[in-house]
Amino acid sequence: MATGNNSSPTIPSLTIAPRRRRWLRWLLFVLALFAVLLVVFLSPLRSFALTGASYGARVACSCRFVGGRELSACRQDFEPGMEFVSLSEDAQERSVTARFAWIVSDKATYREGWGCMLDSWK
Repeated sequence: MATGNNSSPTIPSLTIAPRRRRWLRWLLFVLALFAVLLVVFLSPLRSFALTGASYGARVACSCRFVGGRELSACRQDFEPGMEFVSLSEDAQERSVTARFAWIVSDKATYREGWGCMLDSWK
């Protein structure tokens, strides 16, 4: 005679699959949201970063080659909030390059009679 257990065996993969699908949907939603936010905010962020790098290069170049101060002292001329702008000097070329947190960089070069001028953008 047959046993009294008439319940069908459950397959573990079928009970886990809805949870995985739900988790995958949330993951895709979060990734899509992140991509949209990245597109919306990346362009203005890059523009602000380029403005900060350009300002930093121009001010530091003038400070260094017109004012004759050390490059480390030129950071005092920066506006508040420019802590992420790093400076490097090329004494032979008489130029200063400013980089904003690995996003953008700009270079200003001293030209006799003209002062410090930003290099043209591409």
